[in-house]
Amino acid sequence: MSRLAVLILTYNEEHHIAGCIQSASFADEIVVVDSGSSDRTVALAEAHEAKVVQHPMTEGFAAQRNFALTCTDADWVLYLDADERITPELAAEIQKAVSSGAAACYSIKRYSIAFGQKMKYGVCRPDTVVRLFPLDAAEWEGMVHEGIKSNLPRRQLPSYMEHYTYTSWDRYFQKFNQYTTLWAEASYKKGKRCTQASIIGHAAGSFLQMGILKRGFFDGFYGFVLCCFHFSYTLAKYIKLYELQKRGAKSRADCNP
Repeated sequence: MSRLAVLILTYNEEHHIAGCIQSASFADEIVVVDSGSSDRTVALAEAHEAKVVQHPMTEGFAAQRNFALTCTDADWVLYLDADERITPELAAEIQKAVSSGAAACYSIKRYSIAFGQKMKYGVCRPDTVVRLFPLDAAEWEGMVHEGIKSNLPRRQLPSYMEHYTYTSWDRYFQKFNQYTTLWAEASYKKGKRCTQASIIGHAAGSFLQMGILKRGFFDGFYGFVLCCFHFSYTLAKYIKLYELQKRGAKSRADCNP
């Protein structure tokens, strides 16, 4: 019979980790890969009988997820973020997919819950993520919005998971700063460049896309606020990239007087 391991990456997730592990209690094994939490994340994970492995995240999310694959010998793996919850309906579908033996990469729909509100549009609109597959069938790539690389067919499970994406503005701005920096560094390494005019253009375009095209304003007050902050998020990504360009140009100039 195929065994399933749930893999969870954590860093200071004491407010989420217990609920996440409890929602995945149907799995044969739960592995928490922690990148140096200073709060009670590790203690809480161990109290809920998860296997905890310490590993610094120095090369981005994809590398950390790939490392997690080496921490289990289960037949199948299911990735969860600490702020995600598996519904009972989804748990049954996951178990059915694993027991069927049909090799595939399964995607799962996520409904985001931001500041206590289930979001349907805009920045936090429902999305689909590939999270369930045989252990040796896929690997992760990408620094920030990482994805899997696999030759297996893609299938989607009917039910959904809940994503408690933002519960406080402090947490929002922690992610804001972390993700914009990672994006800028990865984009700079890939050769992406921008101008002052394009920075403003990208930010304005992102606001219009999320607010109007993706109907973010339909989510009411928080939908509108998140669209406004998405403008700032995009602005921050590109201004950080622009600063990296300036430093790179200065370094080249210093080397070629």
